[in-house]
Amino acid sequence: MAWLIAGLVLALFVVIVVVFVIKIYNRLVQLRERCKNAFSQIDVQLKRRHDLIPNLVETAKGYMAHEKETLEAVLQARASATQAQINVNGDPTNAKEMAKLAQAEGQLTGALGRLMAVAEAYPDLKANQNMMQLSEELTSTENKVAFSRQAYNDGVNGYNEYKKTFPPVLFANMFGFDDAEYFEIEEPQQREAPKVSF
Repeated sequence: MAWLIAGLVLALFVVIVVVFVIKIYNRLVQLRERCKNAFSQIDVQLKRRHDLIPNLVETAKGYMAHEKETLEAVLQARASATQAQINVNGDPTNAKEMAKLAQAEGQLTGALGRLMAVAEAYPDLKANQNMMQLSEELTSTENKVAFSRQAYNDGVNGYNEYKKTFPPVLFANMFGFDDAEYFEIEEPQQREAPKVSF
């Protein structure tokens, strides 16, 4: 009889532990998926940003014939940022690729800022209706990127924080839950969105 009671208590204990581990695992999955979803929102805005740039450069090209180097720098930075975005492949736990994406987006922001600063010297370009519309769309997109990045980084914080608390820390690495990476532009001079004023 004592063996039966001991066996039942042990079985009950094992069931409780298994349910507890399942609950932790499901919470980790839920938080990781929220991070991935939040990153996909950034991804959408970055794609929109990248799609606007060729139109912006094409519009500016006619007015800024002597600024070929600036225009090419923007297109090159866009190409690098687009490739970095593809390499991340929606996985915010890929630290190496996330760092490359943040760096590439920082360089693109800097190149766009230089383009807008140079464009200020061309009054006809500033008055161009297409350029004004593209600039407005770019400004709107930059704001959406910033809001999406903030929401994503909040999600990363919640996921990483939960993952490092006790008892989830005991199971997170065992089940392959890597830290999610923040999406931050590292260089202070590139933290600001490009100034667009046409």
